[in-house]
Amino acid sequence: MRFMYIVTSPKPLAGPSPALAEAMQRISEREIKAGRMLDNGGLMPLATGARVYVADGELSVIDGPFVEAKEVIGGYAIFELRDKDEALAMAKEFMQLHLDHMPGWEGTCELRAFATPGVDVACEVNARAGVAAHA
Repeated sequence: MRFMYIVTSPKPLAGPSPALAEAMQRISEREIKAGRMLDNGGLMPLATGARVYVADGELSVIDGPFVEAKEVIGGYAIFELRDKDEALAMAKEFMQLHLDHMPGWEGTCELRAFATPGVDVACEVNARAGVAAHA
């Protein structure tokens, strides 16, 4: 199963400490070599981003930073793992690095399985219409 990890924090990120960056590099290299980590990366500050949204039938764009942001996404990783249990174990190991190397940091690692059309109920594809319906 393919999982995406999304790391968020309620505080603006200043970036990982050098010790955390080194620890994350080691775990990334290990997981890439084992074929489990497919991609990962940190994200630039909110000021460099934009949001494109649809409301009232119109497209709009808001440039960052976003004052209403309650949580900031700091990074992501994509893994190919056996199941949710293995995904939880990996997420816990990753978050332990934050506890060990950035005292006082608060945040969340949300893990989400990718929907597989035709297999997962969460994202059924209507092949005739060519439209994905999300639950």
